[in-house]
Amino acid sequence: MTRWMTWAGVAMGVALAGCSSYRPWMNPPLPPAAAASALPAQAHPSRPVMAAITLSGGGARAAAFGLGVLQELKATQFTLHGQPTTLLDQVALVSGVSGGSILAAHFAAFGDATLSRFEPDFLLVPFEAQLIRQALAPTLLYRLSSPWYGRTQVLAQRLDELYGGLTFGDVRRRPGAPDLMITATDLTTGAPFDFTPEQFQVICSDLDATPLSFAAAASSAVPLLLSPATVRNHAGSCPQRATASTADPATADYRTRILQRSVDGYRNAGERPFIHLVDGGVTDNLGVRLMLDRLVASGSMSSNFADAPEGSIHRLLLITVNSERGLAERVDSSDHVPSTSQVLESLIFGAGSRETEVTLALLQDDLRRWREELARTRGKPGSPFAADAEVHAVSVSLHDVQDDRIRHQLLRVPTAFTIEALDVRELQRAGAETLRGSPAFQQVRESLNRLR
Repeated sequence: MTRWMTWAGVAMGVALAGCSSYRPWMNPPLPPAAAASALPAQAHPSRPVMAAITLSGGGARAAAFGLGVLQELKATQFTLHGQPTTLLDQVALVSGVSGGSILAAHFAAFGDATLSRFEPDFLLVPFEAQLIRQALAPTLLYRLSSPWYGRTQVLAQRLDELYGGLTFGDVRRRPGAPDLMITATDLTTGAPFDFTPEQFQVICSDLDATPLSFAAAASSAVPLLLSPATVRNHAGSCPQRATASTADPATADYRTRILQRSVDGYRNAGERPFIHLVDGGVTDNLGVRLMLDRLVASGSMSSNFADAPEGSIHRLLLITVNSERGLAERVDSSDHVPSTSQVLESLIFGAGSRETEVTLALLQDDLRRWREELARTRGKPGSPFAADAEVHAVSVSLHDVQDDRIRHQLLRVPTAFTIEALDVRELQRAGAETLRGSPAFQQVRESLNRLR
């Protein structure tokens, strides 16, 4: 509640500062050369092992727990084509939501350096106090009185310092960098909006020119606490792919139809010239749902790896990291009318927890279908999957921490940009130990050790 009062004081100062005409950064349209044709897929070297990791929302709690998972992936060594490597080296995609997006962007930008730099540069600094102090600076108070500038832009400015001003284009040009997917929520439709080439091609905008800080801030824009972030819809100024799905609309499943409807909703820039974004955790705190829907909409696993050489893929791995906290107080333990803060917490963490369960259930259903497809197609002519190809999914959650005392302690760490240093260390330790102790991850390690 103190944070709310602080931001209320900021708002009062803004009101007294007068009206500003300052305009913040806005996403540009695709440059002419890129707009002349459909956006090409990002080229990747052939990868025998393709791993993806999704980092959930939860502020610094999620970032610290996720960092522990990354550390354990780096500690997971195996031999590939006669050369020693680690599982972290094989991550081809990192996805993040809210607090998880801050870590995801840092890892995509700096690679292994994140393992040593992220804690002192973000987790152990008074980030939240610095953010508020920055918002109260006279220059920013004036900017905050602008109708085009909100509290989330203050967060983006602070994150820009963390990322050294890097953009998605800088990440794409870094040798060996994984693809980066950051997810926010479209305030108008409630649909997920991701910072990916696919999404930005739909709105004819230049993802390469987009600062990492803007995407992470948009994904972290908790409704009411932070203001929505805004992107310009340039749809119509570049060629468009005909559809998001290869399936017949008459026979497509519900998830495919919803995905296509969301894509079609951006086609008319005259009707929707601006897209306002809030916290990605509002729709999917795991940051995996849109990824799964796109895989399903493509029609088959093989079609998602059409550029991979025949028989080149031996292992596919998806790791989902769930850092959602527990409810501080159960409203159903009393007949008293729930307070406003209790209602907000229950809606955010209670309802969000149910959506996470739904997403994980969908993942298990998808995993079963993928394994059935692999059994039919691997090793066959034209298939990108080798005869020994396997697909694995590992879910890591704070709820899986074995020690009861530690688990209860960590589930009550607040969702904030700054948490206690002791909790930072405990969360990292828990992330590494929980992944290491996961039966599904132990199967992955055994599977990787069969590779040579």
